[in-house]
Amino acid sequence: MTVIRLDEITKPSSQPAKRRGILPPWFKVKIQQGPQYQEIRRLLTAHGLHTICEEARCPNVWECWNNRTATFLILGDRCTRRCHYCAVTTGRPGAVDETEPQRVAEAVQVLGLRHAVITSVNRDDLPDGGASIFADTICHIRRRLPACTVEVLIPDFQGNLTALETVLAAHPDILNHNIETVPRLFPLMRPQGKYLRALHVLEHVKRQGETLTKSGLMVGLGESTEEIREVMQDLRRVGCDILTIGQYLRPTPAHAPVARFYTPEEFEAFKCEGLALGFQHVEAGPLVRSSYHAEQHVRFSSH
Repeated sequence: MTVIRLDEITKPSSQPAKRRGILPPWFKVKIQQGPQYQEIRRLLTAHGLHTICEEARCPNVWECWNNRTATFLILGDRCTRRCHYCAVTTGRPGAVDETEPQRVAEAVQVLGLRHAVITSVNRDDLPDGGASIFADTICHIRRRLPACTVEVLIPDFQGNLTALETVLAAHPDILNHNIETVPRLFPLMRPQGKYLRALHVLEHVKRQGETLTKSGLMVGLGESTEEIREVMQDLRRVGCDILTIGQYLRPTPAHAPVARFYTPEEFEAFKCEGLALGFQHVEAGPLVRSSYHAEQHVRFSSH
């Protein structure tokens, strides 16, 4: 088992050490490429699947894969948007693979997952943004593993409510749409996204039924603590049930720089404030990402 600092893995290895960011001492992860990790890697390769764990350079990949959890990335690995914090490659996506939902379901069954998380790149080139593939994936998982709960982390579908309802018709247990940052920073960090549209997605889901809603927020991009609180309040106003808050880490020198590192104590304070606001569950910490401990979120939350 090797213990390393995250600044050793969040920058390309070709970067000189003196150019790498110096991270606070609480940023450490354990690289554990054990049998479970290797099994998931082989399974993904055999089924021709992608995960956001790898594409977004998640620092928790070793922990999650060794616990037999992974977040499947559908609709390819090329995103039609260019967000200035995200490591996923921007480019022209390939053709939609109609067999992908079945392969994801097969992988979920092989892993014996109790909770599956499905996300995608943005596919603004498709009329429904890929909503039908999300729905098919949910349905295939239900057929193969009825007891498995399913969480989808969806894009905003450019505000297309018909596309959103296509996903809801497949009855995911949790629908996640990440707000990511505060309104002031949206034009800088998410130039193709809209803050109010993101809120409307979550609000529409709650109006349609009892599906649990979830959203995630990154901190460290230059926001104030008061702006964070205002986002939390906005999310509660649209009925959001579950919140994740994590530290932004710069994937490469081409991405937005880190403006500030929050302490573990500050994350604990955010968690307490979120619970006081009425969120059913809040996952907050330096290494937290939207799917971190996702299998616990559905257990800790209730309809």
